[in-house]
Amino acid sequence: MLNGLGRSAPIAIAFLVAANSVPLIGVLFFGWDVAIVLIVYWLENGIVGLLNVPKILLAKGASDGTSVNGHSGNWVLAGFFLAHYGLFWIVHGVFVFAITGYSDPGFVDLADPVRTVLDDPGLMFAAAVLFVSHGVSLLLNYIGRGEYRSASPGSQMFAPYPRMFVLHITIVFAGVFVIGMNQPEYAVALLVVLKTALDLVLHLRERRRAQAAPAAGPAPIV
Repeated sequence: MLNGLGRSAPIAIAFLVAANSVPLIGVLFFGWDVAIVLIVYWLENGIVGLLNVPKILLAKGASDGTSVNGHSGNWVLAGFFLAHYGLFWIVHGVFVFAITGYSDPGFVDLADPVRTVLDDPGLMFAAAVLFVSHGVSLLLNYIGRGEYRSASPGSQMFAPYPRMFVLHITIVFAGVFVIGMNQPEYAVALLVVLKTALDLVLHLRERRRAQAAPAAGPAPIV
Protein backbone atom coordinates (compact mmCIF):
# COMPACT_ATOMS: atom_id res chain seq x y z
CA MET A 1 0.00 0.00 0.00
CA LEU A 2 2.90 2.34 0.76
CA ASN A 3 4.76 1.52 -2.46
CA GLY A 4 5.86 4.63 -4.29
CA LEU A 5 5.96 6.73 -1.14
CA GLY A 6 9.07 8.55 -0.02
CA ARG A 7 10.93 8.56 3.27
CA SER A 8 10.52 11.21 5.92
CA ALA A 9 12.43 12.00 9.08
CA PRO A 10 10.94 9.69 11.76
CA ILE A 11 10.61 12.60 14.19
CA ALA A 12 8.59 14.54 11.59
CA ILE A 13 6.22 11.58 11.20
CA ALA A 14 5.89 11.27 14.97
CA PHE A 15 4.97 14.96 15.24
CA LEU A 16 2.50 14.61 12.37
CA VAL A 17 0.69 11.74 14.07
CA ALA A 18 0.81 13.47 17.46
CA ALA A 19 -0.60 16.72 16.06
CA ASN A 20 -3.40 14.86 14.30
CA SER A 21 -4.25 13.06 17.53
CA VAL A 22 -5.19 16.35 19.22
CA PRO A 23 -8.59 16.61 17.45
CA LEU A 24 -9.23 12.93 18.21
CA ILE A 25 -8.58 13.55 21.91
CA GLY A 26 -10.84 16.59 21.69
CA VAL A 27 -13.65 14.49 20.19
CA LEU A 28 -13.32 11.56 22.62
CA PHE A 29 -12.70 13.43 25.88
CA PHE A 30 -13.71 17.09 25.49
CA GLY A 31 -16.87 16.91 23.42
CA TRP A 32 -15.54 18.46 20.23
CA ASP A 33 -18.02 18.32 17.37
CA VAL A 34 -17.53 18.45 13.60
CA ALA A 35 -17.58 22.26 13.64
CA ILE A 36 -14.54 22.47 15.93
CA VAL A 37 -12.70 19.76 13.94
CA LEU A 38 -13.30 21.57 10.65
CA ILE A 39 -12.08 24.85 12.14
CA VAL A 40 -8.92 23.09 13.36
CA TYR A 41 -8.26 21.83 9.83
CA TRP A 42 -8.95 25.28 8.40
CA LEU A 43 -6.35 26.69 10.80
CA GLU A 44 -3.95 24.01 9.57
CA ASN A 45 -4.51 25.26 6.03
CA GLY A 46 -3.29 28.66 7.11
CA ILE A 47 -0.25 27.20 8.86
CA VAL A 48 0.71 25.20 5.76
CA GLY A 49 0.46 28.34 3.64
CA LEU A 50 2.40 30.47 6.11
CA LEU A 51 5.27 27.97 6.32
CA ASN A 52 5.36 27.64 2.55
CA VAL A 53 6.66 31.23 2.35
CA PRO A 54 10.11 30.39 3.80
CA LYS A 55 10.15 27.30 1.58
CA ILE A 56 9.75 29.49 -1.51
CA LEU A 57 12.42 31.88 -0.27
CA LEU A 58 14.86 29.01 0.36
CA ALA A 59 14.18 27.11 -2.89
CA LYS A 60 17.31 26.90 -5.03
CA GLY A 61 16.39 24.43 -7.76
CA ALA A 62 15.24 25.01 -11.33
CA SER A 63 13.17 22.83 -13.64
CA ASP A 64 16.33 21.62 -15.42
CA GLY A 65 18.09 20.65 -12.18
CA THR A 66 20.42 23.66 -12.09
CA SER A 67 20.52 26.27 -9.38
CA VAL A 68 18.53 29.49 -9.46
CA ASN A 69 20.47 32.74 -9.55
CA GLY A 70 18.82 35.92 -8.35
CA HIS A 71 17.09 35.61 -4.99
CA SER A 72 14.79 38.57 -5.76
CA GLY A 73 12.59 36.30 -7.87
CA ASN A 74 11.92 34.14 -4.83
CA TRP A 75 10.60 37.16 -2.94
CA VAL A 76 8.27 38.10 -5.79
CA LEU A 77 6.84 34.58 -5.96
CA ALA A 78 6.53 34.43 -2.17
CA GLY A 79 4.59 37.70 -2.14
CA PHE A 80 2.27 36.52 -4.92
CA PHE A 81 1.70 33.21 -3.14
CA LEU A 82 0.94 34.92 0.16
CA ALA A 83 -1.72 37.13 -1.46
CA HIS A 84 -3.29 34.39 -3.60
CA TYR A 85 -3.23 31.61 -1.02
CA GLY A 86 -4.31 34.01 1.71
CA LEU A 87 -7.41 34.99 -0.28
CA PHE A 88 -8.22 31.35 -0.94
CA TRP A 89 -7.80 30.58 2.76
CA ILE A 90 -10.13 33.39 3.77
CA VAL A 91 -12.82 32.22 1.32
CA HIS A 92 -12.40 28.67 2.61
CA GLY A 93 -12.82 29.99 6.16
CA VAL A 94 -16.02 31.82 5.22
CA PHE A 95 -17.41 28.56 3.87
CA VAL A 96 -16.35 26.56 6.94
CA PHE A 97 -17.78 29.06 9.41
CA ALA A 98 -21.03 29.30 7.45
CA ILE A 99 -21.68 25.53 7.28
CA THR A 100 -20.72 24.99 10.91
CA GLY A 101 -23.08 27.68 12.20
CA TYR A 102 -20.38 29.86 13.77
CA SER A 103 -21.41 32.67 11.42
CA ASP A 104 -24.63 33.79 9.80
CA PRO A 105 -24.74 31.97 6.42
CA GLY A 106 -26.15 35.11 4.85
CA PHE A 107 -23.28 37.30 6.04
CA VAL A 108 -20.03 36.02 7.50
CA ASP A 109 -18.29 38.62 9.62
CA LEU A 110 -14.55 38.19 9.03
CA ALA A 111 -14.01 38.95 12.72
CA ASP A 112 -15.90 35.77 13.67
CA PRO A 113 -12.97 33.40 12.99
CA VAL A 114 -10.61 35.59 15.02
CA ARG A 115 -12.99 35.76 17.98
CA THR A 116 -13.77 32.05 17.81
CA VAL A 117 -10.13 30.97 17.85
CA LEU A 118 -8.91 33.46 20.46
CA ASP A 119 -11.80 32.64 22.81
CA ASP A 120 -11.19 28.87 22.69
CA PRO A 121 -8.03 27.59 24.43
CA GLY A 122 -8.53 24.18 22.81
CA LEU A 123 -8.36 25.67 19.33
CA MET A 124 -5.33 27.74 20.28
CA PHE A 125 -3.57 24.63 21.60
CA ALA A 126 -4.45 22.59 18.49
CA ALA A 127 -3.15 25.38 16.23
CA ALA A 128 0.10 25.57 18.21
CA VAL A 129 0.67 21.82 18.01
CA LEU A 130 -0.03 21.79 14.25
CA PHE A 131 2.37 24.71 13.76
CA VAL A 132 5.10 22.79 15.59
CA SER A 133 4.39 19.64 13.55
CA HIS A 134 4.66 21.39 10.18
CA GLY A 135 7.61 23.43 11.45
CA VAL A 136 9.47 20.25 12.39
CA SER A 137 8.89 18.85 8.89
CA LEU A 138 10.20 22.12 7.42
CA LEU A 139 13.37 21.94 9.51
CA LEU A 140 14.07 18.21 9.26
CA ASN A 141 12.89 17.37 5.75
CA TYR A 142 12.93 20.53 3.65
CA ILE A 143 16.08 22.02 5.17
CA GLY A 144 17.78 19.15 6.99
CA ARG A 145 17.47 16.68 4.12
CA GLY A 146 18.20 19.30 1.50
CA GLU A 147 14.84 19.24 -0.27
CA TYR A 148 15.13 22.99 -0.85
CA ARG A 149 18.06 22.36 -3.19
CA SER A 150 15.90 20.50 -5.72
CA ALA A 151 12.71 22.56 -5.27
CA SER A 152 12.28 25.40 -7.73
CA PRO A 153 10.63 28.57 -6.38
CA GLY A 154 7.82 28.23 -8.94
CA SER A 155 7.02 24.60 -8.15
CA GLN A 156 7.21 25.28 -4.43
CA MET A 157 4.77 28.15 -4.79
CA PHE A 158 2.12 25.73 -6.09
CA ALA A 159 3.11 22.80 -3.84
CA PRO A 160 0.45 23.29 -1.09
CA TYR A 161 -2.54 23.47 -3.45
CA PRO A 162 -2.88 19.82 -4.60
CA ARG A 163 -2.47 18.52 -1.06
CA MET A 164 -4.93 21.03 0.31
CA PHE A 165 -7.54 20.33 -2.37
CA VAL A 166 -7.34 16.56 -1.90
CA LEU A 167 -7.16 16.61 1.87
CA HIS A 168 -9.35 19.45 3.04
CA ILE A 169 -12.07 19.38 0.40
CA THR A 170 -12.51 15.69 1.20
CA ILE A 171 -12.70 16.48 4.90
CA VAL A 172 -15.22 19.31 4.39
CA PHE A 173 -17.60 17.09 2.42
CA ALA A 174 -17.13 14.25 4.91
CA GLY A 175 -17.86 16.74 7.68
CA VAL A 176 -21.09 17.82 6.01
CA PHE A 177 -22.07 14.14 5.79
CA VAL A 178 -21.35 13.63 9.49
CA ILE A 179 -23.41 16.72 10.34
CA GLY A 180 -26.26 15.13 8.39
CA MET A 181 -25.94 12.06 10.64
CA ASN A 182 -26.48 14.26 13.72
CA GLN A 183 -22.76 13.98 14.52
CA PRO A 184 -22.46 10.65 16.36
CA GLU A 185 -19.18 10.57 18.26
CA TYR A 186 -17.86 7.53 16.39
CA ALA A 187 -18.43 9.27 13.04
CA VAL A 188 -16.57 12.40 14.15
CA ALA A 189 -13.71 10.25 15.46
CA LEU A 190 -13.64 8.28 12.19
CA LEU A 191 -13.39 11.56 10.29
CA VAL A 192 -10.27 12.48 12.30
CA VAL A 193 -8.72 9.05 11.73
CA LEU A 194 -9.43 9.32 7.98
CA LYS A 195 -7.76 12.73 7.87
CA THR A 196 -4.71 11.46 9.77
CA ALA A 197 -4.20 8.51 7.41
CA LEU A 198 -4.68 10.66 4.32
CA ASP A 199 -2.36 13.32 5.73
CA LEU A 200 0.38 10.75 6.32
CA VAL A 201 0.11 9.32 2.79
CA LEU A 202 0.21 12.78 1.20
CA HIS A 203 3.14 13.78 3.41
CA LEU A 204 5.14 10.76 2.25
CA ARG A 205 4.26 11.39 -1.38
CA GLU A 206 5.57 14.94 -1.02
CA ARG A 207 8.82 13.49 0.26
CA ARG A 208 9.02 11.07 -2.70
CA ARG A 209 8.58 13.88 -5.22
CA ALA A 210 11.18 16.01 -3.45
CA GLN A 211 13.68 13.16 -3.25
CA ALA A 212 13.17 12.20 -6.91
CA ALA A 213 13.84 15.74 -8.21
CA PRO A 214 17.42 16.54 -9.35
CA ALA A 215 19.32 18.57 -6.79
CA ALA A 216 21.04 21.80 -7.80
CA GLY A 217 24.66 22.39 -6.91
CA PRO A 218 26.92 20.34 -4.62
CA ALA A 219 25.53 18.05 -1.98
CA PRO A 220 25.16 19.54 1.50
CA ILE A 221 27.68 18.62 4.18
CA VAL A 222 25.96 16.72 7.00
